[in-house]
Amino acid sequence: MQPVQFHQNLVSMIINSGPMAKGVIIILFIFSIISWAIMAEKYRQIKRAQRQNRKFIHVFRSSGKFSMVSSASSKLKNSPLVGLFQAGLNELNHQIRASYDKIQQQTNPVTELHKARLQNINSINRALLRASSFEVNKLERSLNFLATTAAVSPFLGLFGTIWGIMKSFWGIGLLGSANLSVVAPGISEALITTAVGLIVAIPAVIGYNFLLNKIKILSSEMDDFSLEFLTVSERNFT
Repeated sequence: MQPVQFHQNLVSMIINSGPMAKGVIIILFIFSIISWAIMAEKYRQIKRAQRQNRKFIHVFRSSGKFSMVSSASSKLKNSPLVGLFQAGLNELNHQIRASYDKIQQQTNPVTELHKARLQNINSINRALLRASSFEVNKLERSLNFLATTAAVSPFLGLFGTIWGIMKSFWGIGLLGSANLSVVAPGISEALITTAVGLIVAIPAVIGYNFLLNKIKILSSEMDDFSLEFLTVSERNFT
C-alpha cells in the first residue's frame, strides 16, 4: 500500500502546490507533449524515408534509362534520394540541351547531334550537394525543439525547486520553527519541479540522439547515391 499512498501524495502535492510551481509544471508538461509529438512524427518520417530509399535504389540500379527512374520516382516522394535524383537530372538535362543548341548552330547539325554531351560534371555535383543539404534540413526540422527541451527543462525544474525552497525558508522565518514537520512538506513540494524537469528532459535527450543518428545514416546514403549518380552520368554522357 505504501507505493499507492506515495503516488497519491505526489499527485496531491502537485495539485496543492503554489502558483509558481504549478506554472513551471504546466510549461514542462507542454514541452513534454510537443517533444513526444515531434519524436513520433520524425520517427515515422525517417522510417518512410528508409523504406522508400531501398525501393528507389533498386529501381535506379535495375532501370536502363533515367526516364524510367524518373517515372518510378513519382511514387516515392518520401525518399530523400528522389530529391537528389531530380536535382541531378535537371542539371544534366540543362547541359545536354545547351549542348544540342550549340551543335544546331553549326553548319551541319544533323550529323553532329549525337555528339551532344555533358559539359561540366562539377555543376551536377553542386546541384546534388544543394539538394542533399535541403533534404537533410527537411529531416532535421523541429529537432532543435528537442535539443532545447533537453537543455532547458532541468533548469526550469531547478528554478521551481529554488523558488519552493525560498518559500519554505520564508515560512520557517515566519513560524520561528525549523523542525522536520515544518520543513519537509515545503521541500518535498519544491523538489517535484526538479523531478518533472528530469522526466521531460531525459526522453528528449534520448529521442534527439536517436533521431539524429538515423538522419546521419540517411545523409550517408545520400552521399553514396550522389557519387553513384555522378559515375553513371560521367560514364554515359561524356
